[in-house]
Amino acid sequence: MHTATITTPTIDISNPLRQRLRMLAPAAKLAEAESFIRQFHEENGLDQATCEARLREVRRQLARTNHYDHTPDELAFGARVAWRNHARCIGRLFWKSLVVVDRREVTDPAEIAACCAEHLVSARKSGGIRSTITVFAPVRGDELPAHIESRQLVQYAGYLEDDGSVLGDPASIEATRTAIALGWTPPRARSRFDLLPLQICDARGRRHLFEYPEGTVQEVAITHPAAPAIAGLGLRWYTVPAVSSMVMTIGGIEYPCAPFNGFYMASEIASRNFADESRYDQLHAAAGALGIDTAGALWKDRVLTELNEAVLHSFRSAGATILDHHTASAQFMEFFQKERGAGREPSAEWSWIVPPQASAACPVYHLPMQDRHAVPNYYGSAATDGARLGVASAGAAAEVDAESDEPGVSRCPFARGLGFLARAMKKPLGHPMSLNSL
Repeated sequence: MHTATITTPTIDISNPLRQRLRMLAPAAKLAEAESFIRQFHEENGLDQATCEARLREVRRQLARTNHYDHTPDELAFGARVAWRNHARCIGRLFWKSLVVVDRREVTDPAEIAACCAEHLVSARKSGGIRSTITVFAPVRGDELPAHIESRQLVQYAGYLEDDGSVLGDPASIEATRTAIALGWTPPRARSRFDLLPLQICDARGRRHLFEYPEGTVQEVAITHPAAPAIAGLGLRWYTVPAVSSMVMTIGGIEYPCAPFNGFYMASEIASRNFADESRYDQLHAAAGALGIDTAGALWKDRVLTELNEAVLHSFRSAGATILDHHTASAQFMEFFQKERGAGREPSAEWSWIVPPQASAACPVYHLPMQDRHAVPNYYGSAATDGARLGVASAGAAAEVDAESDEPGVSRCPFARGLGFLARAMKKPLGHPMSLNSL
């Protein structure tokens, strides 16, 4: 009898992408695949016989190669459900309208970059900004595809000066150093808003840089409808926020190159990117432009409100879709109700959903939330947010919540801190909770 010798391929576990990916055992991959195929057929009203035939085909492919290919319809559905399941996004009311661009056949870095440029342009062709995802090749067994290393398709450079100060975006210091080391030449007159080239790693681990053609990136100069001096700050921002460093997982198949864009909530730019001390740190400068006395206790609140007004005004004047935090919160509440109406318990992570501006005035602040870690989904790394994803995660999450400080599922740090009081009083304390009401 002849015995075949199976050679196990050597896997480079030091590869940065490999370290970020979920490493599913064959049984776990099969379980996610079967769950997804059944979900696809059920939610699309397809008959049971068709579902069983597809399941047999998927099982055969997985047994043979540890991989199977999604049909175009499965891919589009999976990408939309991944967005629907993603606990950190407030804008999921529109998950069904996600535009899914299938580019799985594109593997060359230059062609990927061209598709990304097309993505940025086409996402804003409809008279606003349409949520869009471009999906490139998945992981096939032990073979890693080309992927984008830039955290977003558009980023501003951050130059660390000799005196320790930063010109530009401090969040991009390392990305800027890497780009320069790889051969990128910054503009002769460096500024706070220099566009970084897109960084792509090919299937062999080699890095490539690509600068977008002129007109690819739409930027908006920030002005205020009633305070002309705000324009003198020279602030600007890009209109299409396209995350490009996350992994999309559908039915046990990982897509590490799937740039996705929604549209901005103004507070993301005004209250975080412009205001955070670790970012552009513009509160004092904006206070000066607005004539707001920084000696008062609430001066920051006043400045943040005016910065939000400026961002909203500027984007809307340019015809770029943007939401204020109150509208975004109301839309999330509508999404939450629709999901429950459809018989699904939505995932949400409180610290990500609640806006940084006027939080307690937004209805989401008062909403108990739970991240159910359902798949399909998006994740940054298996070591962090990807660790608990899976078809069995809902039950596991419930067990963890049952043992947590807070019997309810609110992610509010303040509410979690009241867990000891809930146990002492032998009753749960819902969020929000005032100490005066105890």
